[in-house]
Amino acid sequence: MLREITIGQYYPVSSLIHRLDPRVKIIGTLVYIVSLFLFDSFAGLAVAVVFLGALLFLSKVPLRYTLKGLKPILVLLIMTVLFNFFLTPGEVIWKFGVFKITKEGLYRGAFFGCRLLLLILGSSLMTFTTTPVQLTDGLERLLKPLSWIGVPVHDVAMMMSIALRFIPILLEETDKIMKAQQARGADFESGNILRRVKAMVPIFIPLLLSAFRRAFDLALAMEARCYRGGKGRTKMRPLRFKLRDWLALVYLAVYLTAVIILRRWL
Repeated sequence: MLREITIGQYYPVSSLIHRLDPRVKIIGTLVYIVSLFLFDSFAGLAVAVVFLGALLFLSKVPLRYTLKGLKPILVLLIMTVLFNFFLTPGEVIWKFGVFKITKEGLYRGAFFGCRLLLLILGSSLMTFTTTPVQLTDGLERLLKPLSWIGVPVHDVAMMMSIALRFIPILLEETDKIMKAQQARGADFESGNILRRVKAMVPIFIPLLLSAFRRAFDLALAMEARCYRGGKGRTKMRPLRFKLRDWLALVYLAVYLTAVIILRRWL
């Protein structure tokens, strides 16, 4: 299961989306997320599906690889749908004891389930097509106006990038620890909830120690390279907007305008 998590992983391939400026991809992700919450109907979500499908096609990231990252959130997705099924008041179409499913609940459950699905897919596309270094540079440039009020923009961008990059590393480390413990006879799947929680202790302690060790090694490596923050630092590859980036921004503006118009119409 842990190997199925693709959040934070970069998929190396040559595509138009990969070559875009990271600032454009960050802005595009925000626009896409906003558009999902502007729509309140399936017709609106269909527009978002077309938009996301075009981006996935241009990114050349295999659909199978993209969908693989959805497996770990199936529990959250199912809980979201079920809560809306049983807790939404309205016209009752099925009832068993205290449990009842309403017509409005079916609609809301399916709608919010689809919205959550599209939200995860769209957010993952940014990490699939953007390296941690590019993501740090893009965030730093976008947040640069906050430095005028004393916000350490470079440090914030660096922390966010490191945290995102460490997700797949820690998941891989967790997978190795679990396999090592299972080889020693550990059982993580049988017994009641309390027993399963206790069985996780031999995983959390080595994982916590490994995380601290990696953080120490990273800090030591940055200090050995004379890293002193963003002030006065130059970029090996400075970010510059090209024609394709401006065209992508125009495409995003057209999409957002269409979303606002369709929201009023639908």
